[in-house]
Amino acid sequence: METDDRPEPSERALDLPELIRGRRSVRRFRPDPIDRALVEQILEAGRWAPSPHGTQPWRFAVLTKPEVKARLADAMGDAWLHNLAMDGQPEEIIAKRLAGSRRRLMEAPVLIILCLYLEDLDRYPDPERQAAETTMAIQSLGCAAQNMLLMAYRLGLDGGWMCAPLFCPDVARAALGLPETVIPHALLTIGYAAADPKRRERRPLADLIIKYE
Repeated sequence: METDDRPEPSERALDLPELIRGRRSVRRFRPDPIDRALVEQILEAGRWAPSPHGTQPWRFAVLTKPEVKARLADAMGDAWLHNLAMDGQPEEIIAKRLAGSRRRLMEAPVLIILCLYLEDLDRYPDPERQAAETTMAIQSLGCAAQNMLLMAYRLGLDGGWMCAPLFCPDVARAALGLPETVIPHALLTIGYAAADPKRRERRPLADLIIKYE
């Protein structure tokens, strides 16, 4: 029988630039359970993200039980099946994509659902400023997600970012029994990588700076 000779994952003692460059999006995870203390360190990193007026307009739902993950995967899968069928995707492609998405959710030992929470935001009489307030909250949710992904990598774990809840927030909320005041927006898969992912090339910095004066 083959044995896994890889050392047990441990904290990556890296400086910030190395953490930023080293973080990768992992799709295959080992089944090893994740200690709750590590998960809470990841959530704590998210708690310190910048937010509009310090409102922290996000809430986190953590899933570790297979039956709960399966309930979410099945509900979102049904919604995605409907969307893919509307797009005219061939049945075999639909089945393959659905199976891959479900596998990612079920294989990851921990799922963190990032939900938008708008109750504490400033209120404006005009729709333009209110929309901008909501956009600020969404931007800060992305900051919280990045904080958590970097902390996971720092702790010797890996993560992936999935936006499936964004396309069916009501479905995800109902599947998990979440309150009406939260809007599921993103999902982080957390665990120990089973394989190193293929990294996408980054554009040269000079291609990304459109003005510097």
